[in-house]
Amino acid sequence: MTMDASSSAAKQPNILFIMTDQMCAPILPFYDPKSSIKMPHLSRLAKESVVFDSAYCNSPLCAPSRFVLMSGQLPHKIGAYDNAADFVSNIPTFAHYLRRLGYHTCLSGKMHFVGADQLHGYEERLTSDIYPADYGWTVNWDLGEVRQDWYHNMSSVLDAGSCVRTNQIDFDEEVMYNAQKYLYDHARRSMGQNRTQPFFLTVSLTHPHDPYTTLKQFWDMYENEQIPLPTINIKQEDQDPHSIRLMKVIDIWDNPMSEEAIRRARRAYFGNCSYVDANVGKLLQVLKECDLVDDTIIIFSGDHGDFLGERGLWYKMSFLEPSARVPFLVYAPKYFSPRRVTESVSTIDLLPTLVQLAGGQLQPDLEMDGRTLLPHLTGAENKHDEVIGEYMAEGTLAPLMMIRRGVYKFIYCPIDPPQLFNIQNDPHELVNLAQSSSLEHVQLLARFLKEIEQRWNMSSITAQVLQSQRQRRFTDLALRIGQWKSWDHQSFRDASKQYIRSVAANLDDLEYLARFPRTAEVPPSVAKQAAGS
Repeated sequence: MTMDASSSAAKQPNILFIMTDQMCAPILPFYDPKSSIKMPHLSRLAKESVVFDSAYCNSPLCAPSRFVLMSGQLPHKIGAYDNAADFVSNIPTFAHYLRRLGYHTCLSGKMHFVGADQLHGYEERLTSDIYPADYGWTVNWDLGEVRQDWYHNMSSVLDAGSCVRTNQIDFDEEVMYNAQKYLYDHARRSMGQNRTQPFFLTVSLTHPHDPYTTLKQFWDMYENEQIPLPTINIKQEDQDPHSIRLMKVIDIWDNPMSEEAIRRARRAYFGNCSYVDANVGKLLQVLKECDLVDDTIIIFSGDHGDFLGERGLWYKMSFLEPSARVPFLVYAPKYFSPRRVTESVSTIDLLPTLVQLAGGQLQPDLEMDGRTLLPHLTGAENKHDEVIGEYMAEGTLAPLMMIRRGVYKFIYCPIDPPQLFNIQNDPHELVNLAQSSSLEHVQLLARFLKEIEQRWNMSSITAQVLQSQRQRRFTDLALRIGQWKSWDHQSFRDASKQYIRSVAANLDDLEYLARFPRTAEVPPSVAKQAAGS
């Protein structure tokens, strides 16, 4: 596929970016053939897609991961420290780029933008967010290891099971209704025109993010005995220092979960993965009904993973595989032959990739850490095989960095012993080669440590993070005095232009224009209007 700035607008594909929250890639059926998770739509899609077998997030927490994903820049460069860090309005995003390239950019669902700007380049946003836009979840390294009351706890595991309704289900049902309507409206606008504006639609679901509660329909797809328990169990006293802090953050330290509780939580999580899959199926059906499949590139990815009890851990906040790996596939059989990509890439690479898919070029004088995935999509030789990660939120008290290159993963934090794993030989990350006395590993460790020193100024970044935390805590307390002004997005729908309104148009015209596909009989007034235009 060749796309550059000279590509005509008529050749620009629509782009549907489907995003899932906290989906653990290694256990999905299109990565693990032994997986018992039922995801028929995504499994079929994967067979016709370019599937990335080693894709990562760049910061394993919701907001920082999403800010990096949209901007193509590493967290410390854009202040993406935690779930209450501002996403500054002047940071270019893929939505800004695509809008300049002629796309209608639209978001339905979660992005966890923090601050007054709740669009960041999207021309239209169809729903509110599910999480707050304020500074209430600011991390406090000044208090050391004091557990904040808003941190995750284990209630999601202890209360796992089936349900009729939850906040999460309410949200994703709204996301899906609006996303499907957007696609139908696009198809209706396109009828009778030689060309309509291409769309970039982001559909961002909050499932399978905890709480581990799923609709009965999806709970009943599984039996308790079909749900495997975690493969790797590590006693709390044998955990690495960062994992020990995480256990205290999520309040599982000295509070072990029963096998029954773990199994029920994993069963609900499996059900929620199937729920996501069902919603992907709905979007695919709309594309098919509206004859949009051939002209639409579909990208499916996530913001981070979930431990699900592996190693005795839950949720994310770690660069270990269950937490940091994400599902990632690109469906575009018109342009790319199905293949598996083994090189390590990350969601920071989305922005330059989307710009190329849209026929544009990166602005040369703007910061960019992401690298295009076009060589991986086409099978070219010049593919990169590297991921850089940064984490500066709860569970650590100093910047936590990761380099994934070739078969190795190196995790470094100034306050912890380094970790070095050969992911090919040791996929469960049980053998820390940083403790090996072999000359090969000693030299490899030395090279990684030197790279860390050259790549990051740890003391400067630490000071940066602490200053941001202190400023946000101070201003948050001030903003809660007196009248509170919310930054949360309020989606507005003008009901005066919906359905049948006497001031809008002739009734026959309204019914004709709203029908898809339309009848051959064109109302005279519509025909007259079309002739006049």
